[in-house]
Amino acid sequence: MNQKYDFAAIESKWRKIWAEGKADKASRDPARKKFYLLEMFPYPSGRIHMGHVRNYAIGDLLGRFYRMNGLNVLHPMGWDAFGLPAENAAIDRGTHPAKWTMQNIAAMREQIKALGVGYDWDREVATCHPGYYKWTQWFFIQFLRKGLAYRKKTYVNWCGRCHTVLANEQVVDGACWRCDTHVVQKEMYGWFLKITAYAEELLADLEKLAGNWPERVVTMQRNWIGKSVGARVKFAVEETGDVIEVFTTRPDTLFGATFICLAPEHRLTRELSAGTPQAAKVEEFLQLVARQDTLARTSEEAEKLGVFTGRHAVNPVNGERIPVWSANFILAEYGTGAIMSVPAHDARDFDFAKKFGLPVREVISQGDDGPPDAAYAGDGVMADSGEFTGQNNREAAPKITEYLQKHGAGEGAVVYRLRDWGISRQRYWGAPIPVI
Repeated sequence: MNQKYDFAAIESKWRKIWAEGKADKASRDPARKKFYLLEMFPYPSGRIHMGHVRNYAIGDLLGRFYRMNGLNVLHPMGWDAFGLPAENAAIDRGTHPAKWTMQNIAAMREQIKALGVGYDWDREVATCHPGYYKWTQWFFIQFLRKGLAYRKKTYVNWCGRCHTVLANEQVVDGACWRCDTHVVQKEMYGWFLKITAYAEELLADLEKLAGNWPERVVTMQRNWIGKSVGARVKFAVEETGDVIEVFTTRPDTLFGATFICLAPEHRLTRELSAGTPQAAKVEEFLQLVARQDTLARTSEEAEKLGVFTGRHAVNPVNGERIPVWSANFILAEYGTGAIMSVPAHDARDFDFAKKFGLPVREVISQGDDGPPDAAYAGDGVMADSGEFTGQNNREAAPKITEYLQKHGAGEGAVVYRLRDWGISRQRYWGAPIPVI
């Protein structure tokens, strides 16, 4: 026990023996069972850290276990080496991004080799090499030809210091995870993959996972896809002739809509207020919401903020003139970016109406008298609902949808919470997007 473990001498000795004997190399051998082992590629932004060590040590353990059990293990390593962060890091250091990236790859490679992880280094790749990313670009072109890749304007999380778009997970307490600069909502063009085309297929295939995946995870996936059946309803703006389209799962409550709410990012929010006494207040509200974290502002605990746009819409089932507001808890990317607000039968709308003094009208009776002191989301008998008064609300809902369709004011619809995948950080999709 008085002897010390001379790791520098012992480990370098065995790393050399393993390398010369190509102990970690996968070869073509039809007689042996194959096993493909892959961990995420590290981003070569500097040096490896303990998070990397933890990840790759687990992979090394699996690789050695399966090799010792006679399997032909393919265990490659690569580098996630494209993206705007490399440019920004190079700018900060006054060097070229290619030079900076390759220096980091060389340093990180030696660190990982020093760990003794069993990689087949003959198969090393870097996503910034043309020989690799030409295939990434080839895939993109196939998506484009099939109509599965497209470009559109959208609101994104924008870091003014990094000059880049951030995923929601990269916004921490309203700030950029890299530089702590306050993140704002900015409208700009981006590239998307049309994963919504597969919503029904994804939903149906969840049944195949029953008994193989934890039910909690399957439920999370089902909620992520978020299928909703309801109706699209068209509200004409009285003063301008614009049409606001909303999606609702509760057409039975349409007679109880007492106001409309637009997402701050909705194209009509600023347009409708133009030329009205509300224009300055709307602009002030939009600037305020732009500084809010997208996820935080939609939480149940978040303060509900809103502003009147100065315009009114017409309810298509009763001709009632109702105000058009904008509210911070509505997001442009969900549904149509606009909702019909029925405060008597929706808790969030109820709180908003009470705060801003907007009308609350009960159209599904609970069987008691007096104004509601909370939103009622249950079933009951229709009240103050024109020709549908007195009917059971569930039976009336499809009839109201038929009424909308007959009068050109809406139609039945199915929507999904699932949104198309925003894949670009301006110019990149893991590689330059091959479209001019």
